[in-house]
Amino acid sequence: MKLSRSLASCSFVLSALCVTGSFAAQGAAPHWEYRGQHGTTHWAEIDPAYESCAHGRAQSPIDIRNAQAAQLPTLEFAYGRVTPSIVNNGHTIQVNIPRGQFLRIGDHSYELVQFHFHTPSEEHVQGKPSAMVAHFVHRDAEGKLAVVAALIQPGKAATGFETVLSHLPQHAGETLTVDGLELDLAGLLPAERRYWEFEGSLTTPPCSEGVRWMVLTQPVKVSAEAIRSMRRLYPANARPVQPLNGRVVRISQ
Repeated sequence: MKLSRSLASCSFVLSALCVTGSFAAQGAAPHWEYRGQHGTTHWAEIDPAYESCAHGRAQSPIDIRNAQAAQLPTLEFAYGRVTPSIVNNGHTIQVNIPRGQFLRIGDHSYELVQFHFHTPSEEHVQGKPSAMVAHFVHRDAEGKLAVVAALIQPGKAATGFETVLSHLPQHAGETLTVDGLELDLAGLLPAERRYWEFEGSLTTPPCSEGVRWMVLTQPVKVSAEAIRSMRRLYPANARPVQPLNGRVVRISQ
């Protein structure tokens, strides 16, 4: 296979949600990190636009506990095979997806824009994170976001995540395309589609709220080496869990 690399600037106003097109903002956004003086506890101090990171009442990620059983709609993934571009955006590895891949929840449709990784997982379950998580970011016709989180654990690999994690751009701003590489998007997800649902936010600055979150209860497996490959680039790119502030977490039956 032929590899193609390019360096491209991308505004980090939406950080891990940063994609080519309408999500990209004009100009450079303030610098933020996960640790140190620009780390998670200081995000709101970096720029007034990041105020929600400190004062929002429905922030993500969360520790999932005491979920209430509910008749939630089935997640219908109209995903096919795509040729992706793999981006190192300076905060994570992000896989940009061509248009035409959809998630339907009840009578509402969202288009998949990209997925990206955090290690360890940002979401905790009963106080414990997974080794990694993949966030599948969707947007509806009005620009509202819905994120499906697939928790990742080490084990016998059975998903296409291995393919992505073996082709990681090594430098911030670098985009990698691989001739002949196709991803079966539906095959990335676990067979069991039961999920936890809650209202939340972006997990990176500006921490905007109003994001619909769905965390799949069944994790997927990747090899320990694939996880190490990601951690060599980003050893800890997870925001700490945030208070629920009275929010209810529901689990599909």
